[in-house]
Amino acid sequence: MTAKKKNSRQTSFLTLYQILKERHKCGWSLWILVASLLFLSLVASINFDTTHRVYLAGQIADRDIVSDREMLVLDEQATEARKKQIQSRQPPVYDLTLEPYLQFQSKITEILRILNNLDPESPVRPPSLSRLKEELGASADQVLQQLTLPEVQTCLLKRLLPLIHDRMASGMVSDIRTAQIGRSGVFIHNLDNNTEILRPEVSVLPDLHSFLAEISIQLKQDKTLSPASRHAIYLLLSTTLPPASLTLNREATQKSKNAVLQNIEPVYYQIQKGERILRKGDKVSREQEIKLKMLFKYSTKPFDIGKSFGIFLCSLLFSIGFFVAPSGKPGSSLQRKDMLLISLFILFFSLGAKGIYLFAMRFNDMNLLTVLTAAYPVAGGVGLITMVFSARRYCTMGFLLSFFSMLMLEAPWEIFLYYFLGSMLFTWLVANTLNRQDAVWSVVPLTIGQMVIWMGISLLSQQPSPDLPTHLTAVAVNSVLSLILLFAVSPVLELAFGYTTRFRLMELMSLEQPLMQELMVSAPGTYHHSLIVANMVEAGAKAIGANSLLCKVSALYHDIGKISYPEYFIENQFGGVNRHDKLAPSMSALILLSHVKKGTELALQNNLGQDIANIIQQHHGTRIMQFFYQKAINLGEKPNESDFCYTGPRPQTRESAILMLADSVEASSRTLSDPTPARIKTHIDNIIKGIFAEGQLDESELTFKDLHHLSDNFQRILTGIFHQRIEYPDQTKNVENTSSNSQKNK
Repeated sequence: MTAKKKNSRQTSFLTLYQILKERHKCGWSLWILVASLLFLSLVASINFDTTHRVYLAGQIADRDIVSDREMLVLDEQATEARKKQIQSRQPPVYDLTLEPYLQFQSKITEILRILNNLDPESPVRPPSLSRLKEELGASADQVLQQLTLPEVQTCLLKRLLPLIHDRMASGMVSDIRTAQIGRSGVFIHNLDNNTEILRPEVSVLPDLHSFLAEISIQLKQDKTLSPASRHAIYLLLSTTLPPASLTLNREATQKSKNAVLQNIEPVYYQIQKGERILRKGDKVSREQEIKLKMLFKYSTKPFDIGKSFGIFLCSLLFSIGFFVAPSGKPGSSLQRKDMLLISLFILFFSLGAKGIYLFAMRFNDMNLLTVLTAAYPVAGGVGLITMVFSARRYCTMGFLLSFFSMLMLEAPWEIFLYYFLGSMLFTWLVANTLNRQDAVWSVVPLTIGQMVIWMGISLLSQQPSPDLPTHLTAVAVNSVLSLILLFAVSPVLELAFGYTTRFRLMELMSLEQPLMQELMVSAPGTYHHSLIVANMVEAGAKAIGANSLLCKVSALYHDIGKISYPEYFIENQFGGVNRHDKLAPSMSALILLSHVKKGTELALQNNLGQDIANIIQQHHGTRIMQFFYQKAINLGEKPNESDFCYTGPRPQTRESAILMLADSVEASSRTLSDPTPARIKTHIDNIIKGIFAEGQLDESELTFKDLHHLSDNFQRILTGIFHQRIEYPDQTKNVENTSSNSQKNK
């Protein structure tokens, strides 16, 4: 099942590729775009600034050094010092057990018992007593003699053993000189009850030597004991006392320190882009030396292949928006000149941004770079693309120009937001201009909007700048330069590339154009029909978000092909002789079909632009002229259906589809005998459903929701045209009636 899905997915991708290849006539110009993106990706990954110099700590700087990038610098020496400091504070782990004390207690009790029961005349001595004598050495007999005294045994059993137990229970090491104590105390792990406590107040652990000294002091204070008894007790304890109840657990201590070291954060220095690391004449500190070494490390790397590959891959993904709509459909056709224009714009603005960066770096002035970045008119470039392309494509261009400009300027990602949001604002303003005055006044909302965007990204970056007024002035310059670009370059797009910009559409919308004047004189019925259709498509296009200006201008010129034979079209006959009555149906169809081809030729000859020519060519799609086809059948002919069909193609854009619907609705509405609003609505819905059922809208990206909005707006326009009027009295008849009545009265 999974294999079938995989094969199905691969088939769909191949099908989409074939559709895109057939739809878009880019040819070799597509590879120019790919080459341009690759070239810019390589340029963006080249390090042009390799002038950083490393100063050692203690040297005097002979120039200012400003960081051209944002980075974190690791201080290894400070990190190691922090680790050692934290390790020294980590409490060591000691194991505590009373097992040695219990053995000592048993030993002392056993010795006293043996001494109390020992027969002095017997030559045999118990092994434990013999070992004790060996341990005591020369003083053994004297110590054993004193241990038989009652006051000595009482002192040992009643006073010293409990004291030794308490000291052992609280913890005692064998030698304080080898004991480890952290600044935060020690961890005591009681092996007898398996508990662990932290003693933070411990600064010195008691050891065997200090404890014996304490016992010696207490014995001297005991007046019930003789000096010989005190000396015997001290010798016995110093010989038999267990060495320690606390032993250092080195493995647990090291494990605890390692766990703490894993959570120690390295010492980093934050370097901001534009930060002045060193001033001329300053003595270099150790921290500044570390920062300079890191800057030198990055500045001496001439090229980053991984970065270039990432940029190229991202730019290719962004460029998909030129070819595929969000719905997954291929969209309107892209020609070679379109790809050349896109490539030229991307190269021009990207290399321009790199030139600005190198200019600012020549003066080693990051504030100058920020000002030039704010003033760079990326919005103007995207606004120019808005003059000739649809929303999807100028949004994609805005994405690419903002992306490459940010990279070339080596700016943070907030600059990408500034460029992209400013571009989208300008495209909205350009798309809603109706004349050149509107375009001029758009500089005001553009300036205000871009200032708000700049302040927004300043707050977002959390780096308030004292030069904000200067930066906002640069933003205002950006808006003015964008407007100048719009007016200066748009004529070049019209002349060099043959595009019909919005300004050109505004000029063509004038009814004083020679072609419109000729249509009005030669085919007045067609002229009137075109005006009504223009109003219908404008209202419909605004309702669904299509290009209303292109729709309106195309509607005005969509039937200019009828200029050649105006009398063969019903709207120009005005009730006169119908010339088709004397023609064969096939000949009538040939004449009517020719107006599409002739109109396309006239559009290109009169420089109306390829977009308008395409809409003229597509506004009838591949529909059949049903009247003449049926007439041929009624005459007993066996007509070929293709001879009565328009050559098409079917509408490829929403604009051409809107014109097809409006043209059919307006032409057929003239047959309505009593055009009430309800009948008009029913008539419009039937026409739209019929065109949809024929499959004429399959390639136009119109949705059912769009068709509903178009139907409502067509009804509103036609209802206004066919509104009922009151019947005024005939003034001539009134005069005649008045005259006749006066004659009768005479």
